[in-house]
Amino acid sequence: MLRTPTGGAGHGAAGSAGRSVSIGSVLNQLRDEFPDITISKIRFLEAEGLVEPARTPSGYRKFSPADVERLAQVLRLQRDHYLPLKVIKEQLDGRAPGEPVRIPAPSPHADAPAEGPERAAPARVGRAELLAAAGADPEQLAEWESYGLLTEAPGGGFDAEAVTVARLVADLGRFGLEPRHLRAMKAAADREAGLVEQVVAPLRLHRNPQTRAHAEATLRELAGLSARLHEALFRAALGARPH
Repeated sequence: MLRTPTGGAGHGAAGSAGRSVSIGSVLNQLRDEFPDITISKIRFLEAEGLVEPARTPSGYRKFSPADVERLAQVLRLQRDHYLPLKVIKEQLDGRAPGEPVRIPAPSPHADAPAEGPERAAPARVGRAELLAAAGADPEQLAEWESYGLLTEAPGGGFDAEAVTVARLVADLGRFGLEPRHLRAMKAAADREAGLVEQVVAPLRLHRNPQTRAHAEATLRELAGLSARLHEALFRAALGARPH
């Protein structure tokens, strides 16, 4: 693995070990681990201050090995922990040399079933961070929203599931599947969610706190079973088609 940078201003300056490379070379180095990485996304992360490559006299970007490793860390923290870019920058810039990145700890009771209407609010990202995660542009996001594939949470922002949806919609788009083609999938998912909610709703309204807690476990189990059934039916349908 490349050497971990200390972060902060000027982390792309001369003096880093190894040879500096162009943005195209950076793209090639990162693509194995991050297949959806694009030059536009790297430029966006630079604009947000996550990386500061040196510039040649003619204005071309030159990324040091430390810059490349920093970009990889940013992308991992986005992908694996859904951290906002502001938090990622603070974590990377505030470390001592050689210190590992600290992942903000969730609430001590984040995994415990809620007994009432108050639940820990999930981490959310803004529109710019969602676009960076999906490698998309504002026009694409507006189109996804117009077809109901993505919706901002009450109070603004997108949760982790919305980030996953955005990435998948973007990936499907590269195969020619447009948002209008995906409306049927969204409608089917809404119907499945409605069926699961019907099963769980009586448990959630029960007086016994343990029964209400069991409702959340039941919801997760039913969601997993429904997803597996959907995948199995989908594969069966594809297998039944004449070749």
